[in-house]
Amino acid sequence: MAFRPPVARAPAVLLREAKPLKALFSQAQRLSHLQRLLESQLQPAARAHCYVASWREGNLLLIVTDGHWATRLRYQQNRLLRQLQALQEFNGLTRIQLKVQPPTVQTTTGGHGVDLSPVAAESIQATAESITDPNLRAALERLAAHANKPKP
Repeated sequence: MAFRPPVARAPAVLLREAKPLKALFSQAQRLSHLQRLLESQLQPAARAHCYVASWREGNLLLIVTDGHWATRLRYQQNRLLRQLQALQEFNGLTRIQLKVQPPTVQTTTGGHGVDLSPVAAESIQATAESITDPNLRAALERLAAHANKPKP
């Protein structure tokens, strides 16, 4: 008895047909639409710092990137509430909650990058040539090799 894997289907087809994925995709599209509506009511500077997290039972939860923007939005909360209530998608909106959640920062797995200009590399190489200790000289030569080479 041989195992026959199911036929591969395109991701778009899976998103439309598989019930759990379909519900998740639908929710993501809804939040994306609400995000666009929210951004249309926010000041341009605040748009990059405020995201729709959920909208249910008259409560709109917004994620804000830092406390500074949360404070600014709290001062404008009543105006924003009135403007959003005027939109059909936010019919029944009674409350806006703000939650501060800093963006996750991707950590680099490598060590510290060394950016040396060609002039700095030449200076380090010249210093290495005058050093008599072989270990220190080799270390300086390796460091000089990290220079940003001009690209032709």
